Amino acid sequence: MKLLTWNIQWGRGMDGRVDLDRLLREIRAMADFDVICLQEVAVNFPGLPGSAGEDEMAVLAAGLPGYAPVYGAATDLPDGRGGRKRFGNAIFSRLPVGQVWRHLLPWPVDPEVPSMQRVLVEAVLEAEFGPLRVMTTHLEYYSRVQREAQIDAIRTLHAEACGHARRPRLGKGEGGGSFEVFARPASAIVCGDMNYPAEAAERARMLAPYADGTPAWRDAWSVLHGAAGHAATVGVHKVDWVDRPCCFDFVFLTEDLAARLRGHHVNAATAASDHQPVWIELA
Repeated sequence: MKLLTWNIQWGRGMDGRVDLDRLLREIRAMADFDVICLQEVAVNFPGLPGSAGEDEMAVLAAGLPGYAPVYGAATDLPDGRGGRKRFGNAIFSRLPVGQVWRHLLPWPVDPEVPSMQRVLVEAVLEAEFGPLRVMTTHLEYYSRVQREAQIDAIRTLHAEACGHARRPRLGKGEGGGSFEVFARPASAIVCGDMNYPAEAAERARMLAPYADGTPAWRDAWSVLHGAAGHAATVGVHKVDWVDRPCCFDFVFLTEDLAARLRGHHVNAATAASDHQPVWIELA
């Protein structure tokens, strides 16, 4: 199984152009992915630099035939013309997709900085080695207070899901209709733009063990490279919002999946976004 995560900056490359066809060419050239997780996907949002208000989910879905699209809007606003403009994260999967959740993450007030609503998109996928949950997110950039609250919420949602995985099925009242129970496995991946560098306390917060025995998260890079410094995923091509190249884009996975990890890759060459794409291989 190959999984890609990429903050695509609504398809805007380092040349300032929004070009989703270019983005799709880059994705196809990297590998034959089973799962593609994208952040900063816009739908009818012409106010973004370089954007003409494209329905990016429609364009990306058309360019990825055979993949089931799952979209979660963090921002959902009136567009002033009777429609809605949306901004969020997406999963494209050619593995069978089970139940899907769209979790709005905490947004505590931080009056000192600008901020926006954030979302975690979660889908149960059926890989050859069994079911797993794949989640993708984009944490707050400006506010550490909000990032920490969002990390805590993701950890709580994971513990909750693991509780569902352990829960015995009652049978009566759970078949058919809105109470039907579907698999929600403990095996999981969470990936995306975390908006903190690898040495930040927020990463340690994400990786901390659980007191109740919930499977802890492992950093895919560290599983394969130990204490070696993370490959940079931002600032590789000069941007004005980081002072040095560093890693903001991570793949975290549960211990059982860490044992299956065979590769972790960063494409440092592409300039199709202000972030570099990251992908992993599981066997």
